[in-house]
Amino acid sequence: MKIRVSAVQYKLQNIKSFEEFAKQCEHYVRTAQEFGAEFVLFPEFFTTQLLSMGDGQNPLTINELPGFTEQYQTLFRTFAVQTGMHIIGGTHVIRRDDKLYNVAHLFYPDGRIEEQAKLHITPTEVEEWNMEKGDSFRIFETDKGKIAILTCYDIEFPEIVRMAKAKGADVIFCPSCTDDRHGFHRVRYTCHARAIENQVYVVVTGTVGSLTNVDFMRANFGQAAIITPNDIPFPPKGIMAEGELNDDMIITSDLDLSLLYEVRAKGSVTTWRDRRTDIYTDWETIEG
Repeated sequence: MKIRVSAVQYKLQNIKSFEEFAKQCEHYVRTAQEFGAEFVLFPEFFTTQLLSMGDGQNPLTINELPGFTEQYQTLFRTFAVQTGMHIIGGTHVIRRDDKLYNVAHLFYPDGRIEEQAKLHITPTEVEEWNMEKGDSFRIFETDKGKIAILTCYDIEFPEIVRMAKAKGADVIFCPSCTDDRHGFHRVRYTCHARAIENQVYVVVTGTVGSLTNVDFMRANFGQAAIITPNDIPFPPKGIMAEGELNDDMIITSDLDLSLLYEVRAKGSVTTWRDRRTDIYTDWETIEG
């Protein structure tokens, strides 16, 4: 009933080749493997580091990031198969029908790749990068239980996490990318709210560092955290582990799923059981 998870505070820094990107990613993956992690989470938009390969005269743009999709997927599929870990490979921008989507990728140890497009798009993503909203939401089955992947802004909408819990997800993975304290705390505070409301674990992480020649990625403010419900037998502040703010590092902790079932049944509060489904939506009764 326990899952060991790691979350990467990925340091964005200018690079000159895909090989540099691959080497940095391998460092984090091997570190998580040494800690015995079964799941490892990378942050949102961390593959924008590939755009820093452009020079000041000819910078690469977000429209060119999908050109790295095959290399990215091959790299992370290899990591997952070699290490036996489930890797939530942050998000990567892909192109479908000439439209750009911000897509989280789940790499299974058996080589499978599953995707979850970001459902709620920020004004910057729309206005500056012309991103499209994802149009479907799913739960992922793993040999350790059901999980959901909700990217950054997604976690700020309580309905979607209600749906995730109703469909059986016990752990929500939240890859994030925020450029200032305001954005960071919006995501962080709502992660705590979603954990309390639904009595689930939330694993969140963000980018740190700077890409000096990539527009809208010049500033990053991030911290990884493994968040629990606020009840005995969890930590009083609902934080199982957290990184040092804006440092290049990885955090690791064990999630005991049996504790979730315990507090849902007889906790100090039973927020999931006590929902007023007579006056608002009961997502457990809705198919699809």
